[in-house]
Amino acid sequence: MGLNQYLILSAFLFCTGVYGVLARKNAVLVLMSVELMLNAVNINLVAFSAFKGTVSGQVFALFVTTIAAAEVGVGLAIVLLIYRNEHTSDLDEVDELKG
Repeated sequence: MGLNQYLILSAFLFCTGVYGVLARKNAVLVLMSVELMLNAVNINLVAFSAFKGTVSGQVFALFVTTIAAAEVGVGLAIVLLIYRNEHTSDLDEVDELKG
C-alpha cells in the first residue's frame, strides 16, 4: 500500500471524529470521537515515519497514545461525576452547571 491510501484512511477517520464531536450530545460518544481523531493522527505519524524510513513518527505515536489514555481516564471520571449529579450524560444539560 502506498502513502496515499493511509492518508485517505486517516482523513476519513479524522472527519468522522470531527462529525462525532460536533453532532453528538452524549459525552461518552464525544470522548470516543476524540479518540478516533487521535487514532487518525497516529496513522498519519506512522505512515510518514514508514515513508521517510525513520522511527520518530512511531515514537510520537506512542506519546499520543499515552496522552490519549490519560485523557480517557480523566474524561470518563468527569462524565461519571456529572452523571452522578445530574443523572444524564447529555452535554446540553451540562451547560446548565455554570455558576
